[in-house]
Amino acid sequence: MHTTGWLETLRARGRITWVDRQHGWRALPEDVVQALCGDGFVEVKREVTRRGGDRRPLGGLWQGLDARTGSVASAVWVHAGAEPAVVFIDIDGTPLEDRAGSSR
Repeated sequence: MHTTGWLETLRARGRITWVDRQHGWRALPEDVVQALCGDGFVEVKREVTRRGGDRRPLGGLWQGLDARTGSVASAVWVHAGAEPAVVFIDIDGTPLEDRAGSSR
């Protein structure tokens, strides 16, 4: 499985933290996207869901392809009323979880 050094850097700096209860990462989505791009993934899709009148984002998704390896990374995020969002990260269909979560 493709591992991501940039996400490890975010984690070491406290900019991404694991949330057991939600089985996801608390992070700014743009930090996660930039980290995946830094690891060689090139954006192929990005969507953002917005709330009606105020147009604040409720969530979104990002997918990238590493042309060198053929790996695909996906990040899906949900804003639960506050920043940072809860972000779910998959690489080649495998969830990227905290070390205690066994998928990394």
